Amino acid sequence: MNKTFWNRFLDSSSDNRKSKTCTERRRSIQNRKWVGIVAIVLTFIFGGAVAEAQQAKVYRVGVILQGGLFYAMVDGLRDGLKELGFVEGKQFLLEIRDTRGDLEAVDETARSLEREKVNLLYTVTTSVTIAASRSTANTPIVFNAGTDPTIVGLVESFAKPRGRLTGVHFLTTDLTGKRLEILRDLFPKLHRVVTFYNPSNPSATESAKQGREAARHLQVQFIERHVASVKELQAALRTLRAGEADAYVDVSDAMVASQGQLIIDTAKAKRLPTMFQEQSPVAKGGLASYGVSYHEVGRLSAKYIQRILTGTRSQDLPVETVRKIDLVLNLRTAREIGLTVPPNVLTQADRVIK
Repeated sequence: MNKTFWNRFLDSSSDNRKSKTCTERRRSIQNRKWVGIVAIVLTFIFGGAVAEAQQAKVYRVGVILQGGLFYAMVDGLRDGLKELGFVEGKQFLLEIRDTRGDLEAVDETARSLEREKVNLLYTVTTSVTIAASRSTANTPIVFNAGTDPTIVGLVESFAKPRGRLTGVHFLTTDLTGKRLEILRDLFPKLHRVVTFYNPSNPSATESAKQGREAARHLQVQFIERHVASVKELQAALRTLRAGEADAYVDVSDAMVASQGQLIIDTAKAKRLPTMFQEQSPVAKGGLASYGVSYHEVGRLSAKYIQRILTGTRSQDLPVETVRKIDLVLNLRTAREIGLTVPPNVLTQADRVIK
């Protein structure tokens, strides 16, 4: 009897243990299911948040220019960023603001872009950069400057910019005298050369000063026409009389340069030789240019933008100077205005449009 009792007791205990074990298994399975469900939910939540954050990481670059030939710099910038693996629309957006030659509009444009919290400003030309830098307080600026940026106070030095500005310097203002010299070689009968610029533009006044000095050395009259706006420039071109000047030469004024096609058309109508600071007007009918490629300036700017957007400080990026200078001639335009290009000038040309 005792044996039977203990057998039943043992069997009962065994059944209890089995039942308990089954219950624990079911609980374990249920727990694992809940853990799995929670893990899936968390994966969706955090995975979605990460994906959303990655999708939102599109840098916005505010671009300020005065239109016209300066779009060549923007094209170069796009090409340079593409070469660096930056995809437009996915990793960056260009917020382009064309002030159409209105330098006074740059101040409010720059302030507006800073209020919109763009990640960086890209300013084309010295005068635009000066205006944008004084109108903003915190946004990093990558510039293209045709005047020595240390002279006009954009940076402390080429090697150590110090502030929130850095970028690419290209020779424009310093070549004014050389352009006048080449123009005289192109047209040996040159006695009077006309130029237009805004006297409140520091780059333009420095460029005009160099033009006066070169003209005095070459015994050429340097006719300066002061224009403070696109409207004044248009009026001055309309009233330019035949015989008032023998040729036109560019000085470093972005507002005037933005109206390059109008200058070309006016000069052709008056059969005036033209000398520009950048290559693209020559392809559009100008006679000659002596200077850098704006497309190349823009392309070199891309590395500054890419590095600043990915964490490098502006003050840690030395200013670079573009030194490749080309002489470009348009023989078709020469024929149209009745000018024969001297052989000694033709042999110096880096590019000839026929």
